[in-house]
Amino acid sequence: MAGRTTSRAAVFVLLAGWCAVVAFLVQLIVFGDHVNVFVTGAVNFFSQFLPAVACCLAAAGARGRRSEAFLVAGGVMAYSIGNLLLSVLTANDAYVPFPSISDAAYLLFYPAVMAALLIGMAREHRRIRASVAWDTAVGALGAGTLLAVVLRPAIEQVGGNPLQIAVAVAYPLGDAVLIAGLLGIACLHGGRLPRRWLPLMAGLALFSVGDIVYSLRVSSGGYQLHTPLDAIWSFGVALVSTWAVLQAQRPARARESETGNSAALIVPALANVAALGVLLAASAGMMSRLAVVLAIVTGLAAAGRTHVAYRQLRRMAELIRQARTDDLTGLANRRALYDLATERLRRSSAATSALLLIDLDRFKGVNDGLGHHVGDRLLVQAGQRLAERLRPDDVLARLGGDEFAVIADVADAEAATELARRLRAALATPFDLEGIAVRIDASIGIALHPEHGDDIHLLLRRADVAMYRAKTTRQGQCLAAPVAEGDDGGDQLRLLQELHEALAEDQLVLHYQPKMDLRDGTVRGVEALVRWNHPTRGLLYPDAFLAAATDAGLMDRLTETVLRLALDQAYRWREAGHALTVAVNLSAHSLQDTTLPVRVATQLRERGLPGSAVQIEITEDALMGDRTHATAILSRLRALGVQIAIDDFGTGFSSLAYLRDLPVDELKLDRSFVAPVSTDRHAAALVASTIHLSHSLGLRMVAEGVEDDTTLGHLRREGCDQAQGYGICRPATAEALIEWLQDAPHAEVTSASMP
Repeated sequence: MAGRTTSRAAVFVLLAGWCAVVAFLVQLIVFGDHVNVFVTGAVNFFSQFLPAVACCLAAAGARGRRSEAFLVAGGVMAYSIGNLLLSVLTANDAYVPFPSISDAAYLLFYPAVMAALLIGMAREHRRIRASVAWDTAVGALGAGTLLAVVLRPAIEQVGGNPLQIAVAVAYPLGDAVLIAGLLGIACLHGGRLPRRWLPLMAGLALFSVGDIVYSLRVSSGGYQLHTPLDAIWSFGVALVSTWAVLQAQRPARARESETGNSAALIVPALANVAALGVLLAASAGMMSRLAVVLAIVTGLAAAGRTHVAYRQLRRMAELIRQARTDDLTGLANRRALYDLATERLRRSSAATSALLLIDLDRFKGVNDGLGHHVGDRLLVQAGQRLAERLRPDDVLARLGGDEFAVIADVADAEAATELARRLRAALATPFDLEGIAVRIDASIGIALHPEHGDDIHLLLRRADVAMYRAKTTRQGQCLAAPVAEGDDGGDQLRLLQELHEALAEDQLVLHYQPKMDLRDGTVRGVEALVRWNHPTRGLLYPDAFLAAATDAGLMDRLTETVLRLALDQAYRWREAGHALTVAVNLSAHSLQDTTLPVRVATQLRERGLPGSAVQIEITEDALMGDRTHATAILSRLRALGVQIAIDDFGTGFSSLAYLRDLPVDELKLDRSFVAPVSTDRHAAALVASTIHLSHSLGLRMVAEGVEDDTTLGHLRREGCDQAQGYGICRPATAEALIEWLQDAPHAEVTSASMP
């Protein structure tokens, strides 16, 4: 509170000082030679003394910028005292030598303000490069060169007296150094001087004008006190003090300086121009020796600074190029693809643009079998082959790993598909790697602009889904799913927006379908099935939104939400004494997420649940990608006590060899095999052999899609372990499920207490 009061007082005193400045100027203009010396001297003193007091008050109320305000206050106070001394000496008609004691007080202003300037720069920038000091020095030399030209009459008038020459030049040279420092600050801010520094710049500009005129008049003996020239300094003092007060009221926030930009060339360029102009004039005998020497030194310093700035700019350009280039292949990287694609899609004159997402099949086997250095050579050669099949204006980028992306203008979807075939054919030729012929294939997903999306992010997501579909179905290339007929894409985008809101607002709910033990009728586990409690469309089943979630890249968030809701319900059930294992379905993408086991462990630990409280269900197709990676993820989950089940068993394209390698607890036989067992002997034989296979491997067998008691009885006779389906119980809410378990005569829920 005290600091705020002091700051307000500083502003009030500063306003009073500005009033004194205006009054001093009016007094000089209106009364002219008839002015009262004592009254004018007093007004002049207060026009500089009050701003100094304002700076002191601002410094006292400041939290992090006291030094700048106190230094400016000291400099302005010294300036006002010097002015007072000069007024007293002239009022008594005493001889005032040059230089005098008042000049000593005046000159204290410049180092004080320069120190405040340096401290202000240091507060705002964590690191100031030596180039800033170099810019300031070059600027000061250039200004000194010009001053040597402007002040030549003054220097010649004072003769060879070094002290008089030094003092005569010190005033404008001090201003030049301060202005050069401000130009250095402008370079730190990318060539733009912040608005809060403008009062300081204006004040120093006024000081420069006043000091040059003062030096010329003193040397010629024509300087008189209490003329409009004195008002220029008073205005300059008020402006500098205004800057100090504003600085004191701002919090100190450090930032990184903006280096390596073209603004760094402004100061040496201007200094070079000034030096060259002086040297050209000197060739005609129009310049003093001092001006010529300063011009030569300025030119050399400016040339050196320009060279360094040029090297910095080249380095910055190289860093920008590296940031947009893949280190291994030299192709554009993901960041460059986003920029190039955005501009390309905006300016493309073609009716259709295609984004092709290319993933190399069996690349991991090359890395594991031949080494990463061979894999890197394969990626380089693959990039070269792809580039050879593209037109010069097509965009080719490596996104990371073994993924590439292409953006090309095409006539239609068929042309995009044909381009994908040509690219796959280019990669099909064996690669010669260290004398070994290596064959690889590629899976390519295709998304079209504007049919499948208007921006690169949406196109990439849809191309990624299409690429995964091409990989799992082994088609080689696959076009993204078309927009529904009669829909211009608005409904799809609206659905995606609503799905984002559903995930943020917890609109997703879970229904649970029990898995009955066919030996004793107990229920030890349930499968969690996600539903969307849409605010306007009611309860939506997965087929209404899962495809959209996949296209939008929301499956990770959706899986995380389902897992959280399932574990929350498992905790509530166990707290009520029901030990039910909740099964959650995972997408193929989740099996590539190395953080999944850690997140599952964290959620179990937060609820105090054992790993056996949750079961992970995956499909055979989800294992078609990187089986080694998926096995590692599942093994880490299994180590937590989490059970693993293969869902829709029998419908995938995988070899049964994965049952030997994967850490699996349970097989869930797809409903397409279960439904006809009571009427089709071939189906019954397949079910019986599959049950025998699972038992021989030490796995449980769960039959899905049981619709009637006849099927249930057949499965029980064949030794099936568990079953689920509408014939047993439809998916229900958690409360309805417990009611069913308590009322159903053939079902009994297991009991447990919380650990």
